[in-house]
Amino acid sequence: MQQYWQTTRFQIDLGRPQVMGIVNVTPDSFSDGGRHGEVHSAVSHCERLLGEGVDILDIGGESTRPGSQPVDAATEWQRIEGVLRAALSMGVPVSVDTFKTEVMERALDLGVDIINDIQALRSPGALALLAAQPAAGICLMHMRGEPNTMQGLTAYRDIAAEVGAFLAGRAAAAQAAGIAPARITLDPGYGFAKTSEQNWALLRRQRELLALGYPLLVGWSRKRTLGDLTGREVGERLPASLAAALAAVAHGARVLRVHDVAATVDALKVWAAAGGPGLTDNSAH
Repeated sequence: MQQYWQTTRFQIDLGRPQVMGIVNVTPDSFSDGGRHGEVHSAVSHCERLLGEGVDILDIGGESTRPGSQPVDAATEWQRIEGVLRAALSMGVPVSVDTFKTEVMERALDLGVDIINDIQALRSPGALALLAAQPAAGICLMHMRGEPNTMQGLTAYRDIAAEVGAFLAGRAAAAQAAGIAPARITLDPGYGFAKTSEQNWALLRRQRELLALGYPLLVGWSRKRTLGDLTGREVGERLPASLAAALAAVAHGARVLRVHDVAATVDALKVWAAAGGPGLTDNSAH
């Protein structure tokens, strides 16, 4: 398993879990829609996350919550361009959360470090675009359908095997296009075309995905599955989110995509000091 993630400007150390902070520049994200919808507010949020110890900033301009409606590429780019420009001067890797090839291209032209794609580079031209970039990092995620249809596409015979087969195929397609393995991470796609029961089953078997040979990036923060289990509303899911994050690390995850950066950083410090599974000796934040 590679110990770093190659991105445009940084080799990200995966010897310890990395905290990827979510910056939603959207009016309708499930957890914080509208809170950072203006450029100045989103930039301030980036700065706050830096102060909390974030490792990677993940900036998105389109909600992908279940049932969300798509926006066009021009609208998505208008939302995120100013935030990306500011974030690129902050000294940490910058990821753009998009599945549109046009938005990817504009972001890469600015110099972003990572393309975080829920569609795993299946949009027309996306593979070729990333293959033409010498170093940009890529996250390939498992999902079925589109955000507004995915929750009706949850029939699996073997959730871990089917997610693994999909991710293996997308990683192979990326390599065949000329994308170096060190640039690739994989995301099981918790909450995307999966029921709550399937999410838990997949987490329990998450370590099986390590056999594919790539680092795992996971997102559990504030998700509906946590609410289904605990009965808590979105704003009350921090303890559950932290527990899920640590469970994901114990099962092999190297990048945690979260809303609550400071709390996650603290939890990882305690986990490392206690010798929690999934961490190496140099894992303290």
